[in-house]
Amino acid sequence: MFDKDVEIQSIHSDSSHTDVDGTEEKRKHLSLTEKGDIEAYPDGINAQQNGAVTRTSTKSSWKALGPPPDGGLIGWTQVALGHLVIMNTWGFINSFGVFQTYYVTALNRPPSDISWVGSIQVFLLFFIGTFTGRLTDAGYFRPVFLVGSFLGILGLFMTSLSTSYWQLFLAQGVCCGLGNGCLFCPSLSLLSTYFSKKRSLALGIAASGSATGGMIFPAMVQQLLPRIGFAWTMRSLGFIQLDCLIICNLGIRPRIPPRRTRALVHWKSFKETPYVLFAIGMFFNFWGVYFAFYYIGSFARSIIGLPYAESINLLITLNGVGVLGRVVPNYLADRYFGPMNSNIPVILLSSLLCFCWIAVESRGGLYAWAVVYGIVGAAIQSLFPATLSSLTTDLRMAGTRMGMVFSIVSFAVLTGPPIAGQLIQRKGGEYTYAQIFAAVDLLVGCCFLVGARYSKSPKIRVKI
Repeated sequence: MFDKDVEIQSIHSDSSHTDVDGTEEKRKHLSLTEKGDIEAYPDGINAQQNGAVTRTSTKSSWKALGPPPDGGLIGWTQVALGHLVIMNTWGFINSFGVFQTYYVTALNRPPSDISWVGSIQVFLLFFIGTFTGRLTDAGYFRPVFLVGSFLGILGLFMTSLSTSYWQLFLAQGVCCGLGNGCLFCPSLSLLSTYFSKKRSLALGIAASGSATGGMIFPAMVQQLLPRIGFAWTMRSLGFIQLDCLIICNLGIRPRIPPRRTRALVHWKSFKETPYVLFAIGMFFNFWGVYFAFYYIGSFARSIIGLPYAESINLLITLNGVGVLGRVVPNYLADRYFGPMNSNIPVILLSSLLCFCWIAVESRGGLYAWAVVYGIVGAAIQSLFPATLSSLTTDLRMAGTRMGMVFSIVSFAVLTGPPIAGQLIQRKGGEYTYAQIFAAVDLLVGCCFLVGARYSKSPKIRVKI
């Protein structure tokens, strides 16, 4: 078993990096205000020396920041709120399979065209992470999150009025995508600052909101669409998101003081070999992992011959079992292995499952495949931010470094589903080429993560 007391962390010459588990952080976070008007911030810069830092309200609790609470009422409340955020961002995105199947029929457009609506939504969620992450680090979490809430809800209500492909693309794709991007990266980077030893578990529980939304939203569409029509179905989804995001806007609280103004991109991060290899590896992983979430419903109808209602049940199953994939691997990562060590076998298994999908020809076989892939596919998504957080020792850089990798993988999620759709068309409606595409992408991504793991430490029995 891995040594629980050994965890490899990036070591930089910058003195602002702290040990989140040791006494060094406690020393650097001591408040000196009782001796004067100088406050010690995490990087040792006092409020008089850094005008950007003084922008933080002096009435808040930054003066006694201390190490991350790593739980408690405050920490787990933030996890619950993060769960709601991801339910309404990734949960809605993971439900796109139900819209993919409906739009292909209602608009009489090929699957590759419809998949652009979903892929541009995910692309924008990731791509603007560079900007929203940096703004979060600079102390602008509240306005960024508020704008994201407005755009996400606006996009849903505008989707309810859409009657053509381009209207759906702008409303559900662009507007919802921009809104989700303002919600996702800031909330994840903020949540990571509340935990150290239990960070992977906390992020996994929050990420399981994707499974929650992936069950709730398709089930609502399945039940409401034939009864009240498309327009009011989308408005009903909008009202659900409105209620959840009001709660999140009131409850989510930034913990780390804003860091001084720096460049939008932290170029020194790209000198870290593990960070670079991890970013490249996750590009390939995200190129292939969402193929099943987008196309399993269409596959069930066109290849297996399942009715529309049952294809939605299959998508709900795929998303529902993701709760296990988002919590259990993250718990094991915190307790025994580390997030990167946990991610590598999960990605390899996902690749093998995509190859096995080619042989699925029955209803029972497809359900069995969906259960297993739903678990490992969800694990890839939840271990992604946990691994990325473990590569960042300076918590004030969490938003920026997350956003940089999010922007890189955004191009993978933008092009992956449409490429798969084109491969399906070229094969005359068969899915073999697309399944191989997804499987090979995951296999290549796994190889890059092995390289990142080895560059971090060549020792096998080390928790990373």
